[in-house]
Amino acid sequence: MELVVHPFFDRATSSYSYVLANTGTGCCAIVDPVLDYDPDTAEVGTAGADRIADVVSANGYRVEWILETHVHADHLTAARYLKQRFVCAQIAIGERVRDVQRHFADAWGLDIATDGRQFDRLLGDGERLCLGHTCGRVLHTPGHTPACVSYHFDRFLFVGDTLFMPDYGSARCDFPGGDARALYRSVQKIYGLPDCTRTLVGHDYAPGGRRHRFSATIAEQKRENRMVRADVTEPEFVGQRQCRDRELTPPRLLVPSVRANIVGGVLPGWRLEPHLAARSQAAAL
Repeated sequence: MELVVHPFFDRATSSYSYVLANTGTGCCAIVDPVLDYDPDTAEVGTAGADRIADVVSANGYRVEWILETHVHADHLTAARYLKQRFVCAQIAIGERVRDVQRHFADAWGLDIATDGRQFDRLLGDGERLCLGHTCGRVLHTPGHTPACVSYHFDRFLFVGDTLFMPDYGSARCDFPGGDARALYRSVQKIYGLPDCTRTLVGHDYAPGGRRHRFSATIAEQKRENRMVRADVTEPEFVGQRQCRDRELTPPRLLVPSVRANIVGGVLPGWRLEPHLAARSQAAAL
């Protein structure tokens, strides 16, 4: 048995998606898939999602899970589109997505169910997820949002937006339900895993113009993360996180992203354009 990760980078949103595959059984999970979106025309495309599907098909993988780390506010999920391609896959997200649904249903007057029924599975802290005979574990890692989870499989940890690459830091905590103290404690939970564990991030903004990267070990995060090194205290982190968050503007795609993502995919009436341009790339790790 060997676990292999295929990363996919969406340049328009600086987002990473992943395919995690068990090469012994051919089972795989897709993590945080992204749809292409043109905010000027409100057209949704599938070029990036199709690249993910092509890698799955080319390797003969069987998709068992489509895993969301949280309700994204900066890109639209391709979960529902990919479930149409891979009908046996289950779309899963943290169980506290119901809190996020209730907030935005009330705040925006949305007529949606707020019990999480749009997803196939709602996942709790410590729950096991299996790819064939290999099992991973769900870690509830709130702070960026109350529903954030990370997925731990062997030496890989898919952290969503909880941590970024060490030279960029951590997620913002100023979204509804966000909490810098909760984020600090989530990071400490992550730092309790073996130092060789590789954190796979949901975004990389390549500060200083360096090459985009998607992975850093927990040892690197502890030693180098600009906001939450191992020696940073909770009050220190909360102070600098709150200061930084006051400088940030809302994500450009906040409204269309949240409206789509809290119901697990594309909203009714949106047209899918298979070749709407968005550059993604895939490479085996």
